[in-house]
This record gives sequence, structure tokens and C-alpha cells, in this order.
Amino acid sequence: MSDIQKIIVPDVGGDEVEVIELCVAVGDNIEADEGVVTVESDKASMDIPAPFEGEIVSLSVSVGDKIKEGDVIGEMKVAGGDSAGESAAEESSSDDASQEEAPKQEEAPKDESKSEAAPAASGSSEVIEVAVPDIGSDDEVDVIDVLVSVGDTIEKEDGLITLETDKATMDVPSTHAGTVKEVFISTGDKVKEGTIVIKLEVAGSGSSSSESASSDASSEASAPAAKESEKQESAPAASASSETIEVAVPDIGEDGEVDVIDVLVSAGDTVEKEDGLITLETDKATMDVPSTHAGTIKEVFIKAGDKVKQGTLVVKLETSGGSSSSAAEKPAEAPKQEETKQDSQQDETQQASQQEASQGRSPVPPAPEAKNTGKAHASPSVRRIAREFGVDLTQVNGSGPKNRILKEDVQAYVKAELAKPRTAAASGSAPVGDNVLQIVPVKPVDHSKFGEIEEQKLSRIQKISGPFLHRNWATIPHVTQFDEADITEVEEFRKEQNAYHAKIKSGLKITPLVFVMKAVAKALEKYEVFNSSLSDDGESLIIKKFINIGIAVETPGGLVVPVIRDVNKKGIEQLSQELIETSKKAREGKLKAADMQGGTFTISSLGGIGGTAFTPIVNAPEVAILGVSKSEMKPKWNGKEFEPRLMVPLSLSYDHRVIDGAVGARFSTEVAANLTDLRRIIL
Repeated sequence: MSDIQKIIVPDVGGDEVEVIELCVAVGDNIEADEGVVTVESDKASMDIPAPFEGEIVSLSVSVGDKIKEGDVIGEMKVAGGDSAGESAAEESSSDDASQEEAPKQEEAPKDESKSEAAPAASGSSEVIEVAVPDIGSDDEVDVIDVLVSVGDTIEKEDGLITLETDKATMDVPSTHAGTVKEVFISTGDKVKEGTIVIKLEVAGSGSSSSESASSDASSEASAPAAKESEKQESAPAASASSETIEVAVPDIGEDGEVDVIDVLVSAGDTVEKEDGLITLETDKATMDVPSTHAGTIKEVFIKAGDKVKQGTLVVKLETSGGSSSSAAEKPAEAPKQEETKQDSQQDETQQASQQEASQGRSPVPPAPEAKNTGKAHASPSVRRIAREFGVDLTQVNGSGPKNRILKEDVQAYVKAELAKPRTAAASGSAPVGDNVLQIVPVKPVDHSKFGEIEEQKLSRIQKISGPFLHRNWATIPHVTQFDEADITEVEEFRKEQNAYHAKIKSGLKITPLVFVMKAVAKALEKYEVFNSSLSDDGESLIIKKFINIGIAVETPGGLVVPVIRDVNKKGIEQLSQELIETSKKAREGKLKAADMQGGTFTISSLGGIGGTAFTPIVNAPEVAILGVSKSEMKPKWNGKEFEPRLMVPLSLSYDHRVIDGAVGARFSTEVAANLTDLRRIIL
């Protein structure tokens, strides 16, 4: 029997796909399921795996070819081909023997066959199906490794397959111990919750010799009892009286860590669903982390003063009648543990970087050790990322199972390469190596040598917002257009309305800023480019069809920018009420993260303080910001004589990559015209 086998394209989910990479060459010895070629469809890229272990004899495709299901892409010499033939012959002879024994089995009484068919009644084992549990994603995910094969003996919780989502890699564990009878999944497949992975032969659930010796009636009664036992074993934890779950910090709209300012529960407390567990303080707001279930607090992992982020474990909670089994939770816990491990490593790296920075050195992440031997084992999605960044995967150390290269490994490699010093610092005044703008650093100065000093810590908001302001100022080419608007009639109208509301005691007070908001919203409808953002690749504009205006508000802790939504759809009185409530929440530190997201344009008003003009910094990813200074009575020529008019200075800063100077001037003029004549706003 020949040991040369053809490599045939399996189901690739489409008519034809393009070969984008050859993963092996003629003469290579590869393992079963190792990628032979990488193909790309209109939806995804994937590896065509080797069906056997052995040596590549020939390849009949090249990069750029189109292939489909059933095509032959090469041949390989299968390892142990002769033994495979012998085993096939043995299987054939065993089949003949079983056929000879078949008539004898048919002669057995029907009652005995019925007893044999009952699961776990007379046999010592049963075959069950193991499926993919809840993996936290509704979509299908890639299988990047199959960890078992037919005939393997595995323990409970042993990994069966490795999945890769957009957030993490995880193993699907076995729910029982036993022997693998059949594997339904191969590398490159896509699976989701409920997809069958393997058939597993497990030990029986407690049959005895006395059962087999019982009467026909007792045998028939034992079958449904055994089935009921199976149902109870496979039922989720909802049938149990209680279960212990872990409650973690959800998405709080922050990438970094935030402070815990209060712990609202302790061990032994009984909480309801949505009850607060801890209180967090971000640079923008304070918020409670709610409980995901009702139950009793078993353990609290957080204390006041700690720093947490999304995914940080808060409490262990004992719930009554849980909705998911502990076995189903363990796959989800695996990526959590992996993320926690990665987070701790990142924290250590950040601490080291801060220590280096305090010593006057630039924090440079350690570069991975180069390795030029062997093949790179990576999923198609990781290979695509590597191609986009021009990364040689043979230079990247893999941290996944069997040294598989993960997306995080490629990202770490790129960061390390970018952080390498471009030129050695020849002197103390030379730019730091990883200083992208090549800015000469300020030399440290001991100010106490010149007189008495006092050191004051920056507020938390200042420390967080400072780097973002610096980034915006350094990376956005700012242009500031100065103008002024005649608000004489607007101010008279505002005072009339405030007098009316004071008379009826409505509690509403209209500020000049509300009229500026309406004037800007009307101008944004006409000049959509000011209501846009640059795409991540800088190749296109994202025009927003909604107008949400951020208002800079001064608070004791620093400047915050809450967002007023759909300004163009609301009236003066409604906007005034929202502005009063939002400003109060900001000054009391009660803004939530959602209150400061989704802005399309920002207004910074210093009219209540003073000044004639200033240059506001664009609040990325927005492309423009309007500064408003203190209004002043000025003599204006009306064609016949000078007359006193109330004028308000406007300072419009914008991103010159997106907005030309002429368009900027037109927008500024449009805002001024809308403020001068309110009738334009209703046109």
C-alpha cells in the first residue's frame, strides 16, 4: 500500500479562495493539522491544514492561485504508511470477525438487547458529546489548535481545543474524564456556543451486577431511571440550591486604572441585583460598580484606596439557584486568569518605566530575543497583522500554547522595536531616543537654591488631562480664527426672558452660553466638516449626523467637559435647564463617564472671568473648538454715526489637516451672524 497521500482542500466556506502564503516547502516534515498554505476569502484568512504527519513531497499551488474545496494542493509521504496499512488490514479482519459473531448476537433474547441499549444499566461506560460552552461572544470564533485526538485518555478540565476571540485565547475544557472516541473539529474551523467538539467515552454512572440479574420488569424500569440520572448530571447549576460567582469591574469607559474611594459591602452582606458594591472615581466622574446578581457576599477583594480597571475581581457572591454551572464558568475564568496575569506583567513594566523616568532615562520595553530557526506557529489573523506591520514572525517569541504566536506577542514586538533608541544621546542636551518629536528635554533645576519654595501636587484631573492636552497641541496643526459678534439684541431678549421666569418663579435662568450653543449648532448643520473626525488611518473623514456639544466646566478638581446631546433639536429653555443640571453635577463630582462621551464640538467660555481672546486647544478626536471671552460695549459705526453695541470676542481653533483657512473664516462668520440675529436660527 502506497504511503504517498494527496493534500485536498477541505470546506473553505466559499466558492474560490486565494492562496496568500505557502507555510511549508518540499522536503519539510510537518505534524498533522499544521498549516500547509494560508488562503484568504472575502471574510477571513485561514490555514489549510495537513491531514497527516509526514514529509511534503510536492506542492501544486503558488501564491496568488485560486483554489476551492476538493482541489489537490500537494502530496505528502505519510509517516508510518506501512503500519497504517497493517492496521487497516487488522481492522478489516476484526470487521469480518464481528460479522461472524453477529448471528450469535441476533440469537440472544430481545430483553437482553433492550437491557444493553439502556445507558449505564448493564455496560461499564457511556459515550457523551462535549460542546463549546458560553465563550462570551455571540459570533463564531476561530479554532487555532486541536489538543486531543481519537484514542486519547483525558481528565476532567483538560483542554480539548484552543479558541481565539478578538480579546483573548482560551481552551475549551472537557466536562468529564474519559477516552476520546471521535473529534469533530479541526484547526481553522469556526465554532460558537453549542458546537459539538468531541464524543467522549466515560465511566458508567453506577450500574451493579444485581441490576443485570434482576427481572425484565426491573431492567425496563432502570432504563428511564438511568436517563433521568443523566439529565440530572447534565442539567445546569440552576438545579442546585446555590453557586458562588465572581463579580468583576465592568466597562467603565476608561483604559487605565481608577481609584476606589468607597467599599459599600462586606463579607456576609446580602445584596440585590444592581446594588452598588464599590464606588470608583475617574478623572471625569464617580460611579458605583453594581452587583450582577442577588445573593450573599462571601469575600471582598477590594479596599478603599485600591486601583482597579475593567475585569478586576471585586467580590465572590453566593447566589441561590444560579443560571449557569461551574463547569460552564471555568472556560470564561481561564481568559480572566490570563488577562490578570498579563495585567500584572503590564503593571510591573509600568512601574519599571516610571522608575527609569524618575532617574532621567526613557522607559524602553525590553525587546524580545531574536530567533531565526524553526517555523513560526501563528493563526491566520495573527499572520495578517504581522504582514500589515511588516513583522518577521520568526523574530517573535510566542507565549501561547506550544509556543504559538499571539496577537499580543506581535504588538509587544512592534512596541519594543519602536522604542529602541534611534541615535545615541551624545550629550545631556540631545533628544531622548524614543522622543518622537525629538524635543530637547528640560534640565532639572533645584529651585530651592534661589529662595523659598512650596511644592503642590497636581490634581488628579490635571495629571490625567495634561498628557492628552500635550498630545493634541503637539500632533494637531492648530489655526485660530478670531472674530466678534454683536449680541446687543440677544442680551436684551435674554434679560426679558429671565425677568419673566423670575416673575412666574419657574427657577429657570438663561445664560448667554445657551445662545452660543444654538448659534454653533446651526453653523454645524451648514458646515458639516466642523462636525467630523479623522479616521484612524487618516485617509478619510467621519461625518457625524448628530450634534453633541461639549461644554468646558471649571470644577475644584480641574476642567471637565460634559456633553449636551442633540443641541440642534432642543429649545433655549430646555438647553438652559440641562446646562444648569449638568454644571451642578460636574462641580459636585457626580458626572458619569457616559456624560462626557460622544461630543462632536466643544465650547470653552471664559466670559464670566475676563480676557479679550485666547487660543483653545482642539479636543481630539474633534476637529474644532470655540472659545468665548468677556463681552464688552464698543462704539460701532452704523453708516451715519457711532453707537454703543455689546460685542463678544470669539476664538475658533481648528485642525488645519481637515479645515482650510477660508472655510474656518466662513464658519466663524456664520456663528457671529447667528448670534447677532436670532431669527437666522429658526430658518
